[in-house]
Amino acid sequence: METPGKTEKIIALLHEKSQVKFLVNENTQKVFREFKNAARQLYQQVKKDLPGIHFNMSCAFRDKGDFEAELKIASDLILFTMHTNTFQFPRDHALMQTSYIKEDPTRSFCGVIYIYNYLADSFKYNRFNDVGYLIGRVFVNKDNHFFVEGKRELGFLFNNFSGEPLDAAKVRQIVESAVLYSIDFDLLTPAFDQVKEVSVQDMMNYSSALSLKTGKRLGFRFEADRD
Repeated sequence: METPGKTEKIIALLHEKSQVKFLVNENTQKVFREFKNAARQLYQQVKKDLPGIHFNMSCAFRDKGDFEAELKIASDLILFTMHTNTFQFPRDHALMQTSYIKEDPTRSFCGVIYIYNYLADSFKYNRFNDVGYLIGRVFVNKDNHFFVEGKRELGFLFNNFSGEPLDAAKVRQIVESAVLYSIDFDLLTPAFDQVKEVSVQDMMNYSSALSLKTGKRLGFRFEADRD
């Protein structure tokens, strides 16, 4: 039988964490709505100017509910997803050593928004073997402060967790950086030896589903891709 002291500690801990996680989730949902607004506005702006550039290019935006949205720009599809759970940085993470978190450890609890890059044709033709790439993830805490991990600009523009809270202008900058990276992240042919053997099933499905796996860096490894 548990002692009253431990029971009280359990109740206090649950109360504290539930409050923190509620604030984190509420902030992350608000931020994700900002991401959807920013992606929609960028889509509208690109669509307006695109016809005068290339008639065969297309763009689209799809709001897929509270936790997912798609932005298609030409051959790229940028997928934004919000995780429904709250996470904490590992103890050995550099942010855990900052005065900002040491002053209040509950600041290390965050919601997460993921940004993925896929080939638009992978979804259009139901190529389920194709792969996408995580190009950024945005952490949001109870104070609406944020931290971004990601490729190129996404990895160094927003790494001051104790800085200013996340706002619409910063969200737009993150979305634009993600789109720029995706457009510049080109599709390369896989190594010959990797595709020289094709199963009968794959070849039978090829004409209808194009089931051979496709990815922008499939079969290659570049030192520059480690940024």
